Amino acid sequence: MLAGLAAAQSYRPSGEKPPMPAREFRGAWAAVVHNIDWPSKKGMSPAAQQAEMRAILDKMASLNMNALIFQVRPHCDAVYASSREPWSPWLTGTMGKSPGYDPLDYCIKQAHARGIEVHAWFNPFRALSNVNQGTCASHVCQASPHVTKRYGSLVWCDPAQTETRARAFGAILDVVNRYDVDGVHLDDYFYPYPEGGRQFPDGRSPATRRKIVDDFVQKLYSDVKGAKPWVRVGISPFGIWRPGVPGGIEAGIDSYEQLGCDARKWLSNGWVDYLAPQLYWRDQPRKQSFSALLGWWRQQGSRPVWPGIAVSRVGSSEDPGRPASEITKQVELSRSIGKNWAGHLQWSVKGLMQNRGGISNMLAKNQYAQPALVPPMPWISQKPPGRPAANAQGTGSGVRVNLQSGDRSTAKYAIQARYGNQWRMAKVVSGGTKATDISGQPDAVAVSAVDRFGNTSAPVVLSR
Repeated sequence: MLAGLAAAQSYRPSGEKPPMPAREFRGAWAAVVHNIDWPSKKGMSPAAQQAEMRAILDKMASLNMNALIFQVRPHCDAVYASSREPWSPWLTGTMGKSPGYDPLDYCIKQAHARGIEVHAWFNPFRALSNVNQGTCASHVCQASPHVTKRYGSLVWCDPAQTETRARAFGAILDVVNRYDVDGVHLDDYFYPYPEGGRQFPDGRSPATRRKIVDDFVQKLYSDVKGAKPWVRVGISPFGIWRPGVPGGIEAGIDSYEQLGCDARKWLSNGWVDYLAPQLYWRDQPRKQSFSALLGWWRQQGSRPVWPGIAVSRVGSSEDPGRPASEITKQVELSRSIGKNWAGHLQWSVKGLMQNRGGISNMLAKNQYAQPALVPPMPWISQKPPGRPAANAQGTGSGVRVNLQSGDRSTAKYAIQARYGNQWRMAKVVSGGTKATDISGQPDAVAVSAVDRFGNTSAPVVLSR
């Protein structure tokens, strides 16, 4: 009887001051091209595609991850309903054929219900990764062939053409304006990677190409912020800026000279909200050392550098013998190197779904044992959302927390719990959540509202 009374006990307002909620960007890429991550094959029914998407998001939620980098424009096509570009063939097997629903809209709604952000990932200039792939009348290869160039087996939209850039800007801003995305993400494909000693057939110098890409990145950042300032802009360049930088680093390509990619400039000039260099190598040897490269990148600007980590290379032919412990080590290094908001992105979500080498179990037990909020963007906004209203009631197995937002800017709630003297992050839930359960009968709970910029309100603290 006494235990039942204790379980039903109400929590009362408290003057305690909990620590700030934990912060870390924990992202994973989901590639659509070649059905790398989602959907697992072409031509699946809408229900089957949606089930696979839910499984990905459920896995991320179980790992306390908070951001999905979802590929929505692999080949000047669309993984969303678009009047500008044709449906992606990776959905149905036929370019231009509707999958019967809107995958991006579905992904956003399912992710947000789990407290997970969605960053829409665009390939701005790649038209086809194989010239033999079928196209349709509305695809750039048929609608505007004059802006495309053949490069080996690839077809590329020439970045120097005004129409190419306008097409990319139009697609990206269309998604930003019509969908509730949390971020816009570009990868490393500005100019194609060198192939067989060929030159990209545009007759332009490396310096001219860099200027074209620099102007594109600067305008993209300005345009996205002008439309929705809370939408993060992130870019994931090749992990080595130039061979020999920092000293002792080796690379088979020079992305600065050959890809038109001066990512150091974008970071130092504040043209991104985060940079995610693809640091897919092991920490040793020095010639492509994860920690050496991350340390260098984090010295190049004040915005976050969240490295790409190659979880999918565990147990793969790309890096034979790579253990899962290499990934957990790199997650720890991403937290300790340089003065920077913590964060990293996993390439790719398939490695987590497959639990390569037991990596998902290891992360769940250790590095991802507690939830974390996505870091804020104080260079955009520092205005906190309104303080929420909350009450809590003990249950047989824990406590039910009832939630009410303080204002319309609330996008999420961060819930902390104190057990004895120890505060822990308990949950991050959607701003639409009315009630949630915390296990273990904590001695106190704290609820903070979180807005789209990552700002947090003063907490409401309730204790027994």
